[in-house]
Amino acid sequence: SSSSAESLDRLYPAVGSSKPPRKRTTSQCKSEPPLLRTSKRTIYTAGRPPWYNEHGTQSKEAFVIGLGGGSASGKTTVATMIIEALDVPWVVLLSMDSFYKVLTKQQQEQAASNDFNFDHPDAFDFDLIIATLKKLKQGKSVKIPIYDFTTHSRKKEWKTLYGANVIIFEGIMAFADKELLKLLDLKIFVDTDSDIRLVRRLRRDISERGRDIEGVIKQYNKFVKPAFDQYIQPTMRLADIVVPRGSGNTVAIDLIVQHVHSQLEEPSPDLLTMCLVFRAALASAHQCHPLPQTLSVLKSTPQVRGMHTIIRNKETSRDEFIFYSKRLMRLLIEHALSLLPFQSCTVQTPQGHDYEGRTYSGKQITGVSILRAGETMEPALRAVCKDVRIGTILIQTNCNTGEPELHYLRLPKDISEDHVILMDCTVSTGAAAMMAVRVLLDHDVPEDKIFLLSLLMAEMGVHSVAYAFPRVKIITTAVDKKVNDLFRIIPGIGNFGDRYFGTDAPPDWSDDEDALST
Repeated sequence: SSSSAESLDRLYPAVGSSKPPRKRTTSQCKSEPPLLRTSKRTIYTAGRPPWYNEHGTQSKEAFVIGLGGGSASGKTTVATMIIEALDVPWVVLLSMDSFYKVLTKQQQEQAASNDFNFDHPDAFDFDLIIATLKKLKQGKSVKIPIYDFTTHSRKKEWKTLYGANVIIFEGIMAFADKELLKLLDLKIFVDTDSDIRLVRRLRRDISERGRDIEGVIKQYNKFVKPAFDQYIQPTMRLADIVVPRGSGNTVAIDLIVQHVHSQLEEPSPDLLTMCLVFRAALASAHQCHPLPQTLSVLKSTPQVRGMHTIIRNKETSRDEFIFYSKRLMRLLIEHALSLLPFQSCTVQTPQGHDYEGRTYSGKQITGVSILRAGETMEPALRAVCKDVRIGTILIQTNCNTGEPELHYLRLPKDISEDHVILMDCTVSTGAAAMMAVRVLLDHDVPEDKIFLLSLLMAEMGVHSVAYAFPRVKIITTAVDKKVNDLFRIIPGIGNFGDRYFGTDAPPDWSDDEDALST
């Protein structure tokens, strides 16, 4: 949707902006925006809609299309045309060119003189390709190498991708491995005349990769053409569909799109029906059970009760709302830090005496805020936790389905070794909180190292998160018993983001966690 795209755009600094970006060491690739804008619409190429059920486990694998064919046959163009015509909002395009093996010094010298065969199966890291596609099919995050064709080497930075509704994997050797073939739900071979492929390769290698015409022709005659005859053309028989003339064959592309639509729709019920089923499952999961032991509620002292009275009052001014919200956030985070693992240690006081104390026994603490409301908790975390690292997750509601969708994330490197404090201000049904937890799990953060912090939660949200992720620690200042038909917490706190930032929300979105977590 256009509103989602605009929200995503706000995460990127404007050209010429005087405000310096926040310094964060992240795993998210900066070289490619997580969306593709076509003449008709916006397609998201990072992040994705829910890929799990109410149990927190995978609900359905992505549909994988394999695109094979000779070098410069038009595979990428065909893939882009399929993406445009599919009308599926979440698509990942994965190129085999990213998975060339790291060359030895001798191979580097051969490549520099156009004497290394990049069109042989041995030039590709099939083990990494297979492992990557398996994780993408499961909806998990993967790191993709970025290959530099001018230096024939991998760059230091890698890009991070999630699986999606549809994954398109393209490459000259897309059908050259038996294990790889098992992961492809549809195999398409792009068959283009050899003369056309040679002309395209000349144009591409000279203009984009800095090669000279003699070197390109030498490499084509010595490696590219023989490899096509020996390894690539024979795989045409493995394809489900052959597309003659590549991107010029619009009839074939239309037929492919119709086939993919039928495959996506037949195995499962209507998407909206699935979402309603998911909501119903969340609403009914363990609702009659006592609150879980993983829940820790800040003691309701007269001071805490008084601050809740102020921020829940609809007549409270914005300044007072911010002031007392910040006080509650500080108390909440202090309480959460007390639940971290500590070990005994002995220090010497200035008077020369030993003191038996405690010290944090983990490696590092990372805070992850669910934008936009969750970001208001970052200053309180920074104030009490020195040198804390911060990550962000953008989750927005799809206006058509009412379900949360992951649009953007920036997470610190090596987050899997940290205790993670996941921050959002309100949790109603728990759908967005579950997605955020699932994101962390897919980045290999251990479940028992995740702390979900919220100023206010509904019992439904507590049960939903605890039911799906029984080792996640849930920490809040208060739990309300009910949600209304619009999944707002009752009696609740109102739209936290609007009250904090002084904004008026459009009628189709909200800062309440499951209506819209931005």
